[in-house]
Amino acid sequence: MQEPNQSTVTEFILLGFASNPRTNPLLFTFFLVFYMLILASNSLLITLICQDSRLHTPMYFFISVLSLLDVCYTTTTVPQMLVHILSRRRAISFARCVAQMYIFLLFGVTESWLFSIMSMDRYVAICHPLRYKVIMSHGMCLLLVGICVIYGVVGGLCYTFFAMHLPYCGPNEIDHYFCEVPAVLKLACADTSLNDLVDFITGFNVIVVPLSLIAIVYGNIFATILKIRSAQGRIKAFSTCASHITVVTMFAIPCIIMYISPGSGSLSNSGKKMALFYNIATAFLNPIIYSLRNKDVKQAFLKLTGRSRAPE
Repeated sequence: MQEPNQSTVTEFILLGFASNPRTNPLLFTFFLVFYMLILASNSLLITLICQDSRLHTPMYFFISVLSLLDVCYTTTTVPQMLVHILSRRRAISFARCVAQMYIFLLFGVTESWLFSIMSMDRYVAICHPLRYKVIMSHGMCLLLVGICVIYGVVGGLCYTFFAMHLPYCGPNEIDHYFCEVPAVLKLACADTSLNDLVDFITGFNVIVVPLSLIAIVYGNIFATILKIRSAQGRIKAFSTCASHITVVTMFAIPCIIMYISPGSGSLSNSGKKMALFYNIATAFLNPIIYSLRNKDVKQAFLKLTGRSRAPE
């Protein structure tokens, strides 16, 4: 098959954020501190879950997978952004752009479906507590995470394949800090209506469908919680869901605006800000949200630091 000779672009220029020699060191420091905190907090949460036997439950297993995805998710984009902030040349080769786009989408789609699995875990724990350990066995948890990864692989391929099969003949400046589909599509030298349709269908399957499942699951959970006679019991049951609902909301709303809403391809500076939110801010806030009001995680931390002698 003959390669299309219209595509003459061999590299892209990532414009990133406003380039100013005076403010670049501050911008670099700000994002570097955020990135280090993301690595430290998520790695600490994973370590606590692995080390403390009291946290060897399906809920914490899924939280550890989420933390791992967040680390991979941000590492795909932030180190390159840090280099480009201090560099005069912000070029990325066509092949690296494709790879970054795919890896970013793989982790993003996987995380999107993982949220729905985590809501199902809460449903079984609250609505079928006596059968929880049987239904959510270790093998079942691994299987569910595997399904999420498969969705990530396929969803990432769909986005990347159709985006990078378009001809790119210039200009080659991407108004973004990494190779994200909506920003790259703006540079295509061809009609992108098919891509818009494919992106909408794919986005519907990897964002809207998981969110719909989450909404249905939590509808059933809340119906069960309302049947609990004890007010303290209702509060405790709801508190186990509040963290997950908060995290899902922070992740989903910017993603829907970027990949589903009409006219998302026209987003430029606002698109970069939203990408910062679901790429960096959520990865920073996730371990805080899941541990701030969690007594088990706090006790595991005290035990790891030698401040607690609580029995196993």
